[in-house]
Amino acid sequence: MAPLNGYSTFKHFLVSSPSEHVAHVETNRPNKLNAFFEAMWVELGQIFAKLSHDPEVRAVVFSAVGERAFTAGLDVLAAGQQGLPGQDSSQGDEARRATQLRRYIVDFQNSISQIEKCEKPVICVLHGISLGLAIDMSSCADIRICSKDTRFAVKEVDIGLAADIGTLSRLPKVVSSFSWVKDVCLTARDFGAAEALAVGFVSQVHETKAKAVEAAIGMATLIASKSPVAVQGTKELLNHARDNSVADSLRYTSVWNSAMVQSQDFKAAVQSGIKKTKPRFEKL
Repeated sequence: MAPLNGYSTFKHFLVSSPSEHVAHVETNRPNKLNAFFEAMWVELGQIFAKLSHDPEVRAVVFSAVGERAFTAGLDVLAAGQQGLPGQDSSQGDEARRATQLRRYIVDFQNSISQIEKCEKPVICVLHGISLGLAIDMSSCADIRICSKDTRFAVKEVDIGLAADIGTLSRLPKVVSSFSWVKDVCLTARDFGAAEALAVGFVSQVHETKAKAVEAAIGMATLIASKSPVAVQGTKELLNHARDNSVADSLRYTSVWNSAMVQSQDFKAAVQSGIKKTKPRFEKL
């Protein structure tokens, strides 16, 4: 894999290009089970915001370095040493301390939400230990696949809080059973790849991490070969449909496509179908 130009300054992630117009983002802290601390999630948000507007990138694969873990979640030791805003009772009254903590949580949420906000489709590959923040991040992705050894859990109730970075908002919209969502979120129990596939949390399960990453890169390469106008529009419209009524979604689609069908991509795709040739699309 070749490094992706413009991403070498990031400290905690590797960003490469395994095929044309595909980016591969890898969390790179395997000696700590890829557990996250503040500098990492800030950097993650910056990477996905940059990828969103990078004309060289049309699809993204998100995985992690190492064989043991996609991520063990939040680095509790690092968080304990750093402390949380608003914990110091000498700094103002409860409302002011709560305001500091709320802003901190919102900043954390916004960093992770950049995965969902990325204009390019994001395929998340999970493996091994995939706890807590793993669910927050992967729920932001457009497509999730995993290896058969993946061990998932929504762990937050076990550390005395309700998950606050996105799982409770997104997971009910991702899977087929609200009862199952409450089951795993209230108990913090582990669940495996087969169960994740059965409820629709992942769409593919592979024998190994390597095979899962290979499948994700193949899928991303296929997506990247298509019109970026069509692909990015499809992601935008699907996400809008998820969060709005059918009538509102149809109205939004009509406005969106009134501009986008005027693209040269539409004409190129139609002509390639007629001529049985492979179309090439301009950068977006």
